[in-house]
Amino acid sequence: MSSLGVGIIGCGNISEAYLRLAPLFRGVQVVAVADMNVEAAKVRAEQFGVRASSVDELLASDDIHVVVNLTIPDAHFDVTRQILTAGKHAYSEKPLVLTLEQGKTLQELAERQSLRVGSAPDTFLGGVHQQARAIIDAGDIGKVVAGTAHVMSHGMEQWHPNPDFFFQPGAGPVLDIGPYYVTNLIQLLGSVKRVGALTSAASATRTITSEPRHGETIPVNTPTNIHALLEFEQGATITLSSSWDVWAHRHENMELYGTKGSLFVPDPNFFGGMLEMADESGLINPVTPWDHPFGRPNQVHAKLGWVSNYRTAGLADMVDALQGERPHRCSLELAIHAVDVMTSILRSGESGNFEEITTRCERPEPLTPEDAAALMV
Repeated sequence: MSSLGVGIIGCGNISEAYLRLAPLFRGVQVVAVADMNVEAAKVRAEQFGVRASSVDELLASDDIHVVVNLTIPDAHFDVTRQILTAGKHAYSEKPLVLTLEQGKTLQELAERQSLRVGSAPDTFLGGVHQQARAIIDAGDIGKVVAGTAHVMSHGMEQWHPNPDFFFQPGAGPVLDIGPYYVTNLIQLLGSVKRVGALTSAASATRTITSEPRHGETIPVNTPTNIHALLEFEQGATITLSSSWDVWAHRHENMELYGTKGSLFVPDPNFFGGMLEMADESGLINPVTPWDHPFGRPNQVHAKLGWVSNYRTAGLADMVDALQGERPHRCSLELAIHAVDVMTSILRSGESGNFEEITTRCERPEPLTPEDAAALMV
């Protein structure tokens, strides 16, 4: 497979992960970065030995075929539209967009231009989540009928240097962290049929405790405590709790209950972790892990120790799919369906009514250990 030139727009925190991990993958050659803050682009360019460009220069570059959009969520739609208009394939950080209408606009533009759009999260391609998929598909826990998913903490103001946008419309725990959980549930169970939710916010303001803005107060203009019920097309009902108003809890990240057993899935914000399963005896045992390339620990996390981090896997899969003329797994249809689910959850919280999901998507193809190995250098 030949390499395709990749450009990155947005040089904030997440750009470092993409630039550091991209060399792990075949076909992905980052050649330039751009940011509205010219100095931020220069710092990343010097750090990783790539070209610093203006956004216009990057979009006009003949050596760039795919552009990665790492801007703040509120800018995702406009920047991805710019990328497509410039005739480049686009890959966006999550969430793809902030409204279903924006997603459909990008879909129409991409189809007119015969271009691909992909979107994070790609953590569902991790070894542990693909093994969970294989267990469900094999019927080892029977038909999944119910489950829970919990992503709860006390927010980003404790560690992020500029946490303001996390507490504004377009962010909050559902649209910021929810994509990992919703997308993994979709790849495990299929499309969502309808949702209902209760939403609230514990405080109208937050006090930053991270540096360099320690002690500064910022407003909260979006729900920070969301409890939702998701009904899937295949019949399962899943409770999703997503909150930044929780100091501590004892809930597992994800539990799926089938007619023949239960499956305990680790945090879908990560590529690896421990998978556990119970059969009809009710005894919970660890599952012998696959030797999956995207499940091998490769990074030390400050709080969790060794973790598996293969962000850029979704981009690499899209680049490979482009050249192999096959569907890519982090697809536009999957991202739009996830956005539909998440925005419907927030809308249900406002209205007090169940919301029907109007989009559907095919589950992405499984990523076997052999498939994953083929994407790597």
